[in-house]
Amino acid sequence: MAHMYILSCSDGSFYVGSTLDLERRLGQHNEGEGAAYTRRRRPVRLVYCEEYSRIDDAFLREKQVQGWSRAKRLALIEGRLGDLPKLARSRTVPATS
Repeated sequence: MAHMYILSCSDGSFYVGSTLDLERRLGQHNEGEGAAYTRRRRPVRLVYCEEYSRIDDAFLREKQVQGWSRAKRLALIEGRLGDLPKLARSRTVPATS
């Protein structure tokens, strides 16, 4: 089973990743053997997880969620799925006339 997961870091930021072994990966993050980002922000805590049958599907979802704003990630974590469409905003500033 593959997973896309979101960690809450000690500084309040979120880290999004994917793995085939969630328990092992969480241990790596908290032991300082994970990503450089989490190494400087320990301890980390698992706040959200999705399961996939294939790692490439989990990886694609990871990349999708990494592109989201903090507000949209928080809505996902909190289960406010109805809020996700309105939080899907363009990252460009609209032209003013």
